[in-house]
Amino acid sequence: MSKVRTRILGLTLAAAGLCYGAMAQAGTLAINVAFKGASQRAVWQSVFDDFKKAHPDIEMKVAFVDEEAYKVQLPGWLSSVAPDVVNWHDGERMAYYARRGLLEDLSGDWAKNGWNETYASTKEASSWNGKQYAAPTVYYSWGMFYRKDLFQKVGISGEPKTWDQFIDACKKLKAAGIAPIAVGGRDAWTLAGWFDYLDLRINGNAFHQKLMAGEVPYTDARVKKVYTTWKGLIDDKYFIDNALSYDLDAAQPFLFQGKAAMMLMGTFISAGFPANVKPNMGYFQFPIIDAKVPTAEDGPVESLHIPAKAKNKADAHTFLAFVGTPEISGRLAKGLGSLPANSKAEEPEDPISKIGFQILSQTRGGIAQFYDRDMTKEMADEGMKGMQQFLSDPSQIDSILAQLETTRKRIYKK
Repeated sequence: MSKVRTRILGLTLAAAGLCYGAMAQAGTLAINVAFKGASQRAVWQSVFDDFKKAHPDIEMKVAFVDEEAYKVQLPGWLSSVAPDVVNWHDGERMAYYARRGLLEDLSGDWAKNGWNETYASTKEASSWNGKQYAAPTVYYSWGMFYRKDLFQKVGISGEPKTWDQFIDACKKLKAAGIAPIAVGGRDAWTLAGWFDYLDLRINGNAFHQKLMAGEVPYTDARVKKVYTTWKGLIDDKYFIDNALSYDLDAAQPFLFQGKAAMMLMGTFISAGFPANVKPNMGYFQFPIIDAKVPTAEDGPVESLHIPAKAKNKADAHTFLAFVGTPEISGRLAKGLGSLPANSKAEEPEDPISKIGFQILSQTRGGIAQFYDRDMTKEMADEGMKGMQQFLSDPSQIDSILAQLETTRKRIYKK
């Protein structure tokens, strides 16, 4: 192991919540990074290695934390003894902490580093109350991954572009003994992707954002239509059996082993596909349900932040400027299976990422950040819990939506 790697410590933290951010001394740059899978960890490590080479005088302590544990631990870090840099999400997820004074204002970094130009497409998602609190790293497309060989095997002639074509494909796959759709419902956010896309395709992004902002009752007929459309897929058994038993990592092998044909997911998973499976994997835009509704997409932005209580803000700003260069942005995008937030970075070579780039660049109906990033965390958590209940027993639509409406009134007082 090189001296560089020896000095850059990587730990996966236990849920007990120990973190290097708390242990770091002033003069040391403490960074906590959420990651999912070895490939994501490796690309971040390469960035830290190169930063250390460029700034040998800066001592670093890096903590790698599994993504699900990270979500739980972040609020404690930000409100107590904070690390100097954290990675997180743009949109409401960022604004939640910004409005509580827990994140450093990065507007000066945006001006100094030319980010108003290079990050123009993600500036809105990086802003709260007219100021920027995030340094975008990557963003990514959501869509339908599928096994090209299985489609061919059952006689599906092309990628489904309309809902009727999609349902026809599901029927053919099911008749051949192949589960049409894999989903890891134990990770509730994987279900939120289904809600987002059904709502965006049925009701459009303007309605979707009003719902996310707590301005629409969950008992509204348009919300129920999303769930009844979803119920049709569940009733016809187009999802894998016992989907609530699997998280994302456990659901992916259904695709890899040819037991399931499709999965709605972000392009970030493509970097972890086994080499023997990659040639058979395709990716297409979520089908159009109503041609009159402007087509919108989920395009979540990942970002870096400096906690307001960070001890070493000077080196933290230096690190953000380093990561904000086109070369590093492009490398992160490639390693994370995403698209570079920096407009001057090279487009990714990965075929699936290229399709995702085309989908997002051609979108005319708006780009949403994702269900649990576009709304208040408490409401998102209750909404996703309701989705798990719905998948378990889809006949309970009315009672689930009534409960969500009660929650909405309490949280938003509307």
